[in-house]
Amino acid sequence: MLKFTCCNEVSQFSEPSQAALLRGIVRGFERECLRVDRNGQLAKTPHPASLGAKLTHPWITTDYAESLLEFITPPSSDPHFPLTFLTDIHRFSAQQLGGEYLWAGSMPCKIGPDHEIAIANYGSSNAARFKMVYREGLGLRYGRAMQTIAGAHYNWSLPNEFWQALQTCCSGASGLQDFISERYFGLIRNFLRYGWLVPYLFGASPALCQSFLQGHTSDLTELAPGTLHGPFATSLRMSDLGYQNHAQDKLAISFNSLADYTQGLEAAIRTPDPYYAELGVCDGTHWKQLSSNVLQLEAEFYAPMRPKRVAPEGMRPAKALKTMGVQYVEMRLFDLNPFIDIGIAPEQPLFADVLLLMCLFRASPPISSREQGENDENKHRVVTRGRQPGLQLLVHNHEQPLNTLAHELFDDMAPFAAMLDAAYGGQRYAQAMQDLRGRIDAPESTPSAQVVEAVKKQGSYFDFAYAQSKTHTQALQAVGLPEQTLADFKSSVQTSLQAQQQLDAAPEGAFEDYVKAYFD
Repeated sequence: MLKFTCCNEVSQFSEPSQAALLRGIVRGFERECLRVDRNGQLAKTPHPASLGAKLTHPWITTDYAESLLEFITPPSSDPHFPLTFLTDIHRFSAQQLGGEYLWAGSMPCKIGPDHEIAIANYGSSNAARFKMVYREGLGLRYGRAMQTIAGAHYNWSLPNEFWQALQTCCSGASGLQDFISERYFGLIRNFLRYGWLVPYLFGASPALCQSFLQGHTSDLTELAPGTLHGPFATSLRMSDLGYQNHAQDKLAISFNSLADYTQGLEAAIRTPDPYYAELGVCDGTHWKQLSSNVLQLEAEFYAPMRPKRVAPEGMRPAKALKTMGVQYVEMRLFDLNPFIDIGIAPEQPLFADVLLLMCLFRASPPISSREQGENDENKHRVVTRGRQPGLQLLVHNHEQPLNTLAHELFDDMAPFAAMLDAAYGGQRYAQAMQDLRGRIDAPESTPSAQVVEAVKKQGSYFDFAYAQSKTHTQALQAVGLPEQTLADFKSSVQTSLQAQQQLDAAPEGAFEDYVKAYFD
């Protein structure tokens, strides 16, 4: 049975006048994707100048590798804007690529050894070098292959008017920002409990090119020549092969409070690690990593969801969170859907809105180390064998069928779909939830199952993903942008290039002083 933090919260915000406050929800997407050449190999070309300067462009940048594009939508309270703008970014970018394609899948194309995966080059300024050294450190610590994986992040926040009304409803005695941070952390804890539902419904990386393992062994089986898969896997991207690796298992960063979280991050970026120290920080004048500590930066901590705050320039994320509180959350579990040109289906933000609201309103006690182990195990089971018939998950140390738990969560989410429909009008949320619920008892209808079938038909994961990449890119290139939209993108490119030139030309001190000042 769904338990709420305050008994009258849901009934209050189900009223049309109060539900209207949800129209102020601010959303945004970040979508990563590789550039590949005409043969489907990792692009060796530099980031196209026609896309602007990746250090300074607000919407088009790169993540780890020079060929790993990242598209960012500005935050907006218009629920349709993020995917509309993301579509425009894809069309504009695809039209600048010449003979290259946007890779459709979360798991990469055929890749070679680490030295063939170029780290993104951001320029000659200290800020640019800082980003490059951090990425070189990631490659040193985890291998560069892992840094070619792509996904989509969903950024989400509620408006101040909502928080004020909720605090009044709950008779919260703390200041408003403290109340907001406390409730966001409650949301995150519940997401850690129930977020396994996301890879089950939307996971789309059950298979990969054998080249990704770079000679390492795994328990995956052959699906086709050169292709390995988990027969019932949903999201190998979120498995130990991807960003949920064992290298950070020793980190015990707690989400039980803002203070616990920021203290844990601060300790991690200041605690020496013997293995990383053995790797070394500098080789002469060449920096191999920013430090030999457990984490180089807070961003190195991989989590299914992060609390975020836009920090003043020069302020580290943990310091900004501790000083100013949580501003929004970043949900990080979405795979790229290779059947869709922008990698994200329209029902994904609808589902995320409903799930996040449920996580916010639902009672969220602190997570013990035992429960965290249970949460981690549930996510591991779902990403590696979520479509397995009769799969059981853990609830308070008892095994329960995934199907039963998933249906219970959909029951619990129904009031929040209704709440959002009351806010925006229509039945979009209720209809999306009804459609997605069908995937619980029909695992063959999930994207991960559809990818497995498509790979079988095409002959390999590479052939499938390459065909999708070529089709999507050419379709995006074929649709012209409105004149004003195209002008805005071209203007943003020029502005970013000019900003990059100014940064590169500005006099600066020694890089080691820049690094020291950042951590001080």
